[in-house]
Parts: sequence; C-alpha cells; structure tokens
Amino acid sequence: MKAKKILTGILKYLILIFAVFCALVPLVSCVITAFKTDAEYQNTSVMTLPENWFYFDNFRIAWQKADMGKAFLNTLTVLVCVISGSILISAMLAYVLNRFRFVGNALIRGLFMIASLIPGIASQVTVYQIMNHLHLINSLGGYIFLMLGTDVISIYIFLQFFENLSPSLDEAAILDGCNYFGVFFRILLPLLKPAIVTSAILKGVATYNEYYMANLYLQDKNRFQTVSTSLFTFTGPMGSQYQYICAGVILTIIPPLLIFLFCQKQIYSGISSGAVKE
Repeated sequence: MKAKKILTGILKYLILIFAVFCALVPLVSCVITAFKTDAEYQNTSVMTLPENWFYFDNFRIAWQKADMGKAFLNTLTVLVCVISGSILISAMLAYVLNRFRFVGNALIRGLFMIASLIPGIASQVTVYQIMNHLHLINSLGGYIFLMLGTDVISIYIFLQFFENLSPSLDEAAILDGCNYFGVFFRILLPLLKPAIVTSAILKGVATYNEYYMANLYLQDKNRFQTVSTSLFTFTGPMGSQYQYICAGVILTIIPPLLIFLFCQKQIYSGISSGAVKE
C-alpha cells in the first residue's frame, strides 16, 4: 500500500514536470530565436543559444516594420471600450434576469445557454453579411461593436454573484427612495468587484489575443491593425521571418506581464474573494 502511494506521488510529479516542460519550451524557443541574427536563425537549430544576447535589431525591425506603436494604440482603444462595455452590459443583463421575474426569463437564460454551445466560426457568414450591410467592415468602431456582443460567460459569472447578494439590499434602497438604476449602480455594482475582475481578465485576454475577427473585419492593415494582426507582416508566400515574429511576440507579452506584476494583489484578491460562497 505504501509503495502504491509512492508510485502515485512520483507519477503526479512526472505529469506536472511534463506539463511545465510543454508550457515552457515554446516560450524559451521564442526568446532564443528573438535574439538570433538572420544567419544564426538559418544555420542553427531552434534551441541553439544565440551568440550575442544583446542583439536587439530584431526588436527594432519588428517594432518599425510592423508599426507596432499604432497596433498597441488601436488594441488599447479596443480593450478599454470592449472590457468596460462588456462588463456593464453583462452586469445589467444579469441584474434583470436575477432580480425580476417575468414571462420569458427562463427562455432567455436557455437561449444564452444554447448560444454558448454554438461555435463562433459557424455564424461568421451571417455576421459578416450583417456587418457589411451596416457598413461596419474596415472600421475600428465596427470591430469594437462586434466584440461588444453579449458575453455569455460573463453573464453567468454575474448571475452567480447576484445569487449571493440578498434582495433585502434592493428593498431597503427602494424604501429609501432609490430607483432601480440607483440600486444597481450605487448599491449592487460596487459589491460585484470579484465578478468584475474575473470578467475583465477573461474578456481582456480573449480580446488581446483575438486574431480571426480582427483580420477579417479590419482589412486596412495600415490603419486598423491590432497587436495580433501586426505580426502577420512577417509572413508571406516565400516563408516566414520567425526571428522578427518571435521578437514581436515578446514585445506583445511585455504589457500584460507588467499589468499582472503591478496589479497581481488586486487580481488575486478579486478572484479569491469570489471563490467562497457566502
């Protein structure tokens, strides 16, 4: 019995080590490739260390040729609008569905559940036609409008947190003369900080990494490219320049990494405070 426990423990650690290895190898190879000259990249293996770790020309070329300054600015605009709008819309929808009982409430919840099961790629033909008729293709505002679409995951996150907030808070505020908008914005919304943090992280990461719709709907890459589509500059029919792509990938990793390092206390506290059901 004791030997079985030891073998189980060893197996667990081996699985964890293998998972860490699978996660780190792509990142390590990306860092190594980003510091290689063109000759080194052509004549050495992926995991061969570069001769000079202070070779930053790849980063300079990636920044200038891909116009990553404009790409970061466009991405920041999209992130601010999409995260704030998505959180507000999802929270208000969850508030209505949780606090008000009306005909069709269960139907709406069921439709949201069905919508979460439909792959987004399956509806792109119809969505593209709608966006084309509304003249929202090749427009940063149109792309933001599209990304603001109902986030089913965020709705269910807010619904879960509203279940833990007593309706007596609403009743007390209404007795004091507060209307429903005041109840939501003044009383309930400040109490949803854990849900807001969780939703902001999920939506922010998904929006920052989103490539398919950005490439499809923002066709003028000189004006409306985002961080994810800017790296497409170094791909072509004659091959891809991976030393520049890897340098650009590292540049795109730096902003979210800095945000996490400076805001990790708030992120951890926001997520952990919502982990325990009161």
